[in-house]
Amino acid sequence: MTMSKIRGMRGILASSIGVTCAAALALPLAPPAVAGSARPAPTAEAATRAAVTNPSDVPGSTQSLPLRPLTHDRASGAAVLGLAPRAVRHFSLLGVVWDDPAARLHHSVQVRTRAAATGGWSAWQDVETHYSDHAADPGSAEADSGRVRGATAPLWVGESDGVEVRVRPEPGEPGDGPAAPSGLRLELVDPGEADTDTDTETDADTGSDEEADDSAAAPPGDAVEGRTGPMTAEATAASAANAGLVRLGATEIPELDGERTRQELLTLRKGELTGEQQAKQYIGPRPAIVTRRGWGADESLRDKSFPYTGKVKAAFVHHTASGNNYTCAQAPSLIRGFYRYHVKSLGWRDIGYNFLVDKCGRIYEGRAGGVAKAVKGAHTMGFNSNTTGIAVIGSYGSKKPSSKAVKAVSRLTAWKLGLHGMNPGSKTYLTSGGGNLYGKGKKVRMNVISGHRDGFNTSCPGGKLYSKLKSVRSTAARYQGR
Repeated sequence: MTMSKIRGMRGILASSIGVTCAAALALPLAPPAVAGSARPAPTAEAATRAAVTNPSDVPGSTQSLPLRPLTHDRASGAAVLGLAPRAVRHFSLLGVVWDDPAARLHHSVQVRTRAAATGGWSAWQDVETHYSDHAADPGSAEADSGRVRGATAPLWVGESDGVEVRVRPEPGEPGDGPAAPSGLRLELVDPGEADTDTDTETDADTGSDEEADDSAAAPPGDAVEGRTGPMTAEATAASAANAGLVRLGATEIPELDGERTRQELLTLRKGELTGEQQAKQYIGPRPAIVTRRGWGADESLRDKSFPYTGKVKAAFVHHTASGNNYTCAQAPSLIRGFYRYHVKSLGWRDIGYNFLVDKCGRIYEGRAGGVAKAVKGAHTMGFNSNTTGIAVIGSYGSKKPSSKAVKAVSRLTAWKLGLHGMNPGSKTYLTSGGGNLYGKGKKVRMNVISGHRDGFNTSCPGGKLYSKLKSVRSTAARYQGR
């Protein structure tokens, strides 16, 4: 059943859903607390491409549900926290948060969800609990804002209307193990809907992402198509940050060939380059990039200013650890979900990553401020200065990333690093802002294209993606003409 048909049936079924749920599943139906409520959607111009949405159409919302003691683990006697099966308003992405961002969750988190379309319950799924390494640097204004919380990684579950959660101490912990952090609660994120979003399973994960089918991805359309509807001041500022690359209101920054990219570089860095540098530019052709307006960012959520750093000396590659069961046409919804989770649930100023890449190889603008500029992200704690963060959407600990995603990372780094005169195949020195591998102020020699685990003790970007970085470096260098 398509999403449009599901939405059309909701009004008819609304009066019977509560009775059905109560009889079949004995789920409580009291509406949960809502951290952010959806605003009325104004009239907007119809979308021009399959996966491109208007932000005014998709404000989204977040439900925040406190986790309570449920029972005790039979083996250890430790308290099990969570939620009994219950009905909730529709959501597609979830995560667990707590009050103190410095506190670690020494517990496993498992969830199961009920599909809104079928009423069927999923199997239990694990949520990645170690996510503190994706964050602003210690002591930075973003980290010390007073809004930041500890959190698990987000998990994409598709449109759901029921949830059950279990939080248990990790195996091997003596007695009851470490106490769970205070303020533990489940965040259920509705990324917002638009008629252009789809739940088609054409390229859903079926066991391997090695060659993801892009048949459900957005068609190219007019690469510089702009929306003619009204733009808020925040949306105008985010779009204007890409001035010089594309016109105001564009949903996608088009790809360029090598010569046009070099000419653009001379324009962007006018007066900064020596004659020798102007004569020989090592930069990869600019790839197509879906803008924030293209994936439907609600610009009212983020902080209004744009944080910048000195230059981009390195790129850190990540995975979102959000699971692989998504279609490429759903990628804008996932990104809107990450964005809302990062800002509303975790208290960050904006989405943490500078760029995101889906398994069909489409590239998306992340944190606002301009894709050609040195925007300071919150992706690699301790190394957010003078770097850019690129997240491949999915979990790649045991699954291979698609060849299209790996190629997109190579193309993006060849262009982005080339803007700042960096060789993707070389090494550079970065100064740590503080983390669990390198103390604050420590100068560290790293690959210009590094994995998240190179700067922080973490499994990110997953072993299967990390093993592809050697190829990414050589391919990106080749794209630069080295």
